Amino acid sequence: MNAGPASAPPGLWQPDLMRQQQADYTVADLLDLPDDAPRVELVDGVIQVTPSPTLGHQDISLLLAHWLLQHVPADLRVVQAIGVGLSSNTSRQPDVLLRRASVASTRSKLRAEDVVLAVEIVSPGTRRIDRFAKPGEYAAAGIPYYWRIEQDPVHVYAYRIGDRVGPGGERQYELITDGADVIELGEPFDIKLPIAEITP
Repeated sequence: MNAGPASAPPGLWQPDLMRQQQADYTVADLLDLPDDAPRVELVDGVIQVTPSPTLGHQDISLLLAHWLLQHVPADLRVVQAIGVGLSSNTSRQPDVLLRRASVASTRSKLRAEDVVLAVEIVSPGTRRIDRFAKPGEYAAAGIPYYWRIEQDPVHVYAYRIGDRVGPGGERQYELITDGADVIELGEPFDIKLPIAEITP
């Protein structure tokens, strides 16, 4: 009879506690995550599990991606929820993004310079991050355009990198336009988006 401790069944992957405390993770580490790892983002060297989106959030995301697929020029591609390295120790997953078509389709992560537009759909649990943290990070990394979509009612805010500089010397976004009925823009391509078409 074996008197040793019974081995516990393996659980789902979790980040290493010591590396989390030391904020030691890098974007390169995300490429080595196991298949059972949850959806995560990397912020200043700390792995953060992202909360599951609501059905309304996912409906808007899918409707927007579908609309963009029908309207983007040939030099852009529509992508959903893929990691974008913003620095050596920060990676985010925009809800929807436009990437350059020249990027190899075999890649599983993007660099900031591959991304033309990052879109975040604000949910109750992500308000502060989507309104303040992510746009600051995207602008600092040089992503030219950012859209924030509020729910209930659906309202789109479209930004582009401006000449304004933040307290840390990084460039910041400036609001181009916003609306709850239609969004008309000339950049990053000619856009006339009826908000009803992305409203569940």
